[in-house]
Amino acid sequence: VQLQASGGGLVQAGGSLRLSCTASTRTFTGYSMGWFRQAPGKEREFVASISKSERYIYYGRSVKGRFTMSRDNAKNTVYLQMDSLKPEDTAVYFCAADERERPGTTSWVYWGQGTQVTVSS
Repeated sequence: VQLQASGGGLVQAGGSLRLSCTASTRTFTGYSMGWFRQAPGKEREFVASISKSERYIYYGRSVKGRFTMSRDNAKNTVYLQMDSLKPEDTAVYFCAADERERPGTTSWVYWGQGTQVTVSS
């Protein structure tokens, strides 16, 4: 499966952005989807995930309550609505896919290219 992320940009602190990730597959409902981010000089961080059944939605501690992940199976697309953005949210955001129902926060199989999110103070 190939993943294409988009929607990044420059936003002021307190603002919002919505990221999208579209998957090129005929079996999108067979994949759990996730978002990760990596800031310069830091390790990759888990942001959010939604299981293929949509039963499980998880968020990283630093974004819980501010970010919302959703999926539109008809469009093969997942979204990450990011509100109340902070300068520390600045990073390259990556989407990922995995055929497991609950892939966890590290060893995902398929990765897309990143999209840059910059939050100015």
